[in-house]
Amino acid sequence: MKYRITHITLYDYSQSVGLCQNEAKLQPRNFWRQHCHTSYFDIAPAPIDFRERIDFFGNRVAYFAIQQPHSKLVVTSISEVTIFPRQNNLDLLNRMGWEQVRNLLQGQALQGQSQSQSQAQQNQAKLQPQECTLELLEARQYLLDSPMVIVTPDLENYAQKSFHPDRPLVDVVSDLMGRIHKDFTYDPTFTTIATPLSEVISFRRGVCQDFAHLAIGCLRAYGIAARYISGYVVTLPELGKPRLVGADASHAWFSVYIPGTGWLDFDPTNNSVPLDQHITLAWGRDYSDVTPLKGIAFGGGQHTLSVSVDVLRLESNKDPN
Repeated sequence: MKYRITHITLYDYSQSVGLCQNEAKLQPRNFWRQHCHTSYFDIAPAPIDFRERIDFFGNRVAYFAIQQPHSKLVVTSISEVTIFPRQNNLDLLNRMGWEQVRNLLQGQALQGQSQSQSQAQQNQAKLQPQECTLELLEARQYLLDSPMVIVTPDLENYAQKSFHPDRPLVDVVSDLMGRIHKDFTYDPTFTTIATPLSEVISFRRGVCQDFAHLAIGCLRAYGIAARYISGYVVTLPELGKPRLVGADASHAWFSVYIPGTGWLDFDPTNNSVPLDQHITLAWGRDYSDVTPLKGIAFGGGQHTLSVSVDVLRLESNKDPN
């Protein structure tokens, strides 16, 4: 599927801003199931300085600075991407138990009290030694606490019901995702970016960012590598109603490393495995690594912020490979 994404961010200031410096992660990534054809910015007022780079996690980052007085800032990002979906069949993925995955991530050999030797050999055979080593090294950074996801006993206790002994990791994560979707209420009025996970767990309320952080913390509590994904999910209009321009929203979900398979995405807000309706912008340890737009403004007084996202389906595409 091919889509055009138009993401508009508007800052309206009560007083004039003399200088602002900003960093945007609003350009879709290129990876095996997604190709970004074009991506560009329209910024008003026009920046005096604009640069692009790739960050530590491989995300596209744009820096821009505005040095003229302004009372309004409009940042528009327009991108076109093609999504190549994977089949929604978790049974075809590596069925390695979560304990074996944990041991691999900790640098230990495959172990398992109840796992047969032949099954262990089959799991090992699915892993290409050199590639697996590089993947494992990269995945291990997602085992550690990060600024917005710190493992606590509450996270470990909540996750415990999903981590049955010898259970395949894919089943563990699917169960955890379903439980979060069932146990927690989506409430955009309850949390902010700064709301700690302890409050989300206590009140069982939050938004997609909170649910992604919750799942990541639960998985890391048991030695499983998980990372945060920012992007968009395509919304479909109700039957008989026209599509609303700008109604599509920024979204967040998480991804888990499965040896021999790679990274697999899960969306606890919608209790689904992302296929061809999730568009990836960036990934990192948590939201702080992938903030879509942040910066510093000198002056401005109070400000209001509004965001509009429109995801338009252009055509159907097949993977050229």
